Amino acid sequence: MRVLVTGSRGKVGSAAVRALLAAGHDVTGTDLGRHDFDRMLPGEPDYQQADLTDAGQAFAVVRGFEAVVHAGAIPEPTHNPPHVVFQNNITATFNVLEASVRWGVKIFVNVSSETVPGFFFPERPDLPDYAPVDEEHPIRPQDPYALSKAFGEQLCDAAVRRSDLRCVSLRPTHVQHAGNIERNLGAQVRDAAHLSPNLWSYVIADDLADAIVLAVESDLAGHEVFYIAAPDNVGGRDFATILHQYYGDKIELRELARPDSSGISSAKAERVLGWKAKRSWRDYLDEDGHLIQQR
Repeated sequence: MRVLVTGSRGKVGSAAVRALLAAGHDVTGTDLGRHDFDRMLPGEPDYQQADLTDAGQAFAVVRGFEAVVHAGAIPEPTHNPPHVVFQNNITATFNVLEASVRWGVKIFVNVSSETVPGFFFPERPDLPDYAPVDEEHPIRPQDPYALSKAFGEQLCDAAVRRSDLRCVSLRPTHVQHAGNIERNLGAQVRDAAHLSPNLWSYVIADDLADAIVLAVESDLAGHEVFYIAAPDNVGGRDFATILHQYYGDKIELRELARPDSSGISSAKAERVLGWKAKRSWRDYLDEDGHLIQQR
């Protein structure tokens, strides 16, 4: 398929480009940065510079593609003014979706977020109602990033109502790769008391990219939402024990697929998309949370 990946120079977008190329798709990336204008190497994807908050640029870039993977966004709310985060993310999503509807794109893969339920960047403390968290959990976002992602999913709902476009929204948990995993997860491997709103969950970028490929190639109707998380928790601890130790009875414990379960469930993605994580934090970090020297 002819696939456009927005945010193609980011952590998720670049992994998606690699995976889609490996799967045999004709891939073009788009992002805010300029192309280097050097001769393209064999197998290198095409690239278009664009600011997707501008509707004209979004329409120009989306034209001619069968599938769009929308990974372009400000990725969290703490390093930009709130209105900048919300305006950038929601406007870009609207424009790319609108262009996808008008140009007859077949499948739109929306990279949403684990933050949608609202307990990640709240101004007033909030906890999950239960764990592992799944797609049925209530949504009550407070911050501009989670709001932009929640509204992005609603834009997908609206798009499939008014067109033949099909949408898949993926809610990845904390995305890791060799370059950031020790910094992000090392302390948590050493000590579970380093709490995170996602209840010790994570996903390796290449596993998320595999889910993106499956979503692009899927024939699902309407708009489906999936959490994407590794099946185990950071540190590989007994989940029921640490949940009770650090949260008491504040979070209801539901049935676990395994003792060292993630705090976010990807059961729906495994069942419906056929996705399965192939990588673990253990492939990158030792038991003390330090990076394993890769050969």
